Amino acid sequence: MRVVIAGGHGQIALRLTKLLSGDGHEVVGLVRNPDHEADIAAAGGRAAVLDLERAGTDAVADVLAKADVAIFAAGAGPGSGNDRKDTVDRGAAALFAEASEQAGVRRHIQVGSMGADRADTLTGDETFTVYLRAKKAAEDDLRGRDLDWTILRPGHLTNDAGTGRILIADRTGDGSISRDDVALTLAGLCTTPASIGRILELVAGETPVAEALANL
Repeated sequence: MRVVIAGGHGQIALRLTKLLSGDGHEVVGLVRNPDHEADIAAAGGRAAVLDLERAGTDAVADVLAKADVAIFAAGAGPGSGNDRKDTVDRGAAALFAEASEQAGVRRHIQVGSMGADRADTLTGDETFTVYLRAKKAAEDDLRGRDLDWTILRPGHLTNDAGTGRILIADRTGDGSISRDDVALTLAGLCTTPASIGRILELVAGETPVAEALANL
């Protein structure tokens, strides 16, 4: 299986690359900074240097050619301003999905955020609200495309060691989840047809990942 991950140097993406490559899959991580190539190689993948805020659809589709799965795990990051929330969390996600269609990569997984559907009801942190609105707009764009898509909304992310046990459902309620277990779940979703066409929430739970995905 050939998997292309947008945001290939992210904490979840590097974990996912290590998992997939360890199972014998070919992994390509899209990054904009060539200094990150070594980290992706150390995780068992190969880097493709491309800036999703500036690239055209054709360039992204070239990287996606012959892929079996496309995974969007990019994000502007907590230190970015409102403008980059739009250009990365919405714009880059839409570009990546469009390029997947063009390249004929049907299986498409997008990492969203818990609470994206409640962005318009939140008060307080304006930047976080902008971020959630961008994530929701990216979800709406993907849902309208001719792809076998899944949107995964993790809860609050932690760097705790993974337990391999999760709760994944259309609705889970708020909670937290380790980045280890998000990566493990994403790896399993690559080959979980029951997740196609669904928005799934993910938090820590009691069910082993493989069993939880089999029960979707």
